[in-house]
Amino acid sequence: MSTWVIVVCVALLGVSAALTVLRMALGPTTLNRTIAMDVLVAICVCALGLEAAVNRHATTLPILVALSLLGFVGSVSVARFAAREEKTEGRDHA
Repeated sequence: MSTWVIVVCVALLGVSAALTVLRMALGPTTLNRTIAMDVLVAICVCALGLEAAVNRHATTLPILVALSLLGFVGSVSVARFAAREEKTEGRDHA
């Protein structure tokens, strides 16, 4: 790989991670913060994939699979929790 491509990819991943951490700090709701955490996990997966491509090895593949699974399960559980919370907010509690 060309050096400038690696530098650009690392810079883009760094800026996106910084903006995601900023969203986690400033997010007005818990749902915004949890989605930002999921995006941060995806950025980490991309960074590990870039590292594996640069060093030309596949030893980080199990870590990538585990992090991807963690991000997926986290997203699904947050979505289910948010949907359940919406249903209970719509009901009148007498």
